[in-house]
Amino acid sequence: VPLEPFVHQVGGHTSMLRYDEHTVCKPLVLQELSFYESLPWAMRQFTPQYKGVVSVHLKKDSLGNLTLVASPGTEHGLVKRSHTQGTKTFRDSWEHPSAGNSCAALQGLQSHPVPGESSPGKAPQCFQHTMTFGTDLQYHTDSLLEDANGNQPERKSYNPWGLHCHRQHLNRMSSKHNENKLHQFLLLENVVSKYSYPCILDLKMGTRQHGDDASEEKKARHIKKCEQSTSASLGVRICGMQVYQADTGHFLCKDKYFGRKLSPEGFRQTLRQFLCTGNQLRTDLLEPIVLRLKALLSVIRKQSSYRFYSSSLLIIYDGQEPKESAAPLDHHLPLPKTHGANPARVDVRMIDFAHTTFKGSKSSPTPYDGPDHGYIFGLENLIKILQSLSE
Repeated sequence: VPLEPFVHQVGGHTSMLRYDEHTVCKPLVLQELSFYESLPWAMRQFTPQYKGVVSVHLKKDSLGNLTLVASPGTEHGLVKRSHTQGTKTFRDSWEHPSAGNSCAALQGLQSHPVPGESSPGKAPQCFQHTMTFGTDLQYHTDSLLEDANGNQPERKSYNPWGLHCHRQHLNRMSSKHNENKLHQFLLLENVVSKYSYPCILDLKMGTRQHGDDASEEKKARHIKKCEQSTSASLGVRICGMQVYQADTGHFLCKDKYFGRKLSPEGFRQTLRQFLCTGNQLRTDLLEPIVLRLKALLSVIRKQSSYRFYSSSLLIIYDGQEPKESAAPLDHHLPLPKTHGANPARVDVRMIDFAHTTFKGSKSSPTPYDGPDHGYIFGLENLIKILQSLSE
């Protein structure tokens, strides 16, 4: 199965790849595998479904383009997907990383069809030439996605973050390993596959981000990031976001550098922006989101010994407005509120458990007692802020 970059990745630094319409995969970390294999029943509705492990290797074509290919094992009951359509997609446009010409690779995306453009969970259009990159694609500064005024404008494109992670990952793999080396990847449910235009908020939860295994240098770095962001004051910070703007047909994207700079008030304004789809504020979603967060809070309070260091929380809804409140795109009057919102229209999921520790975990030498108070603090503040928006 040729793997493609997952176009709705809004945060994180590990490359998420699309395995099939309902499945994504990511490099296997033993601690994360251990978490999924011993997941408490109560938490399952708040995490992606774990679908097993797959072997992945690098493949280079005659032009030097790199692809990642998965070889599914029958023991996990995963059938190789058919490739009757959309075969000439993202993977055809990656250049050999050593060429370093990211502009050409990005512009190459324009000439290929978007994989499954009309199917659910897809962005509406391909990359446009609105993005210009230097010769090496790096996210170490915030200027990449900012205009001259320091704003991160709307993009007529996919969220660029997943592309950045994917290229870095290919670079690392090709420089360290030969083509035939097999790498283990985790297969997980694609939690946005049922949405036509997935609006996603990626929140880094808790007041502490470093794992127990972090070096002193890494620990100091993470502590500083927390102190300088809303992680310390609110127990939560924005790690990435994409919101479909129905009036323009584009996604508005924000990255982790934007999130790190926010004050508590800026955080609140960005939450409001997350619910603004261009021609209306989706107040109908506030109640179902808060209800789901409260349900998660009650589950987390009961999980003794768990510490979810560096994990994220996704809040998801569909940017395609419900039929009963749809209006022409040139209609700028406020739209009527929809009542009795169906809670299934929103989703809340915990992701990224590479640094999660719990009693009995093979890789966590430090057992903790009681629930994760830093995570609980973040959830409580998030609920309070969303409730204040609805008021």
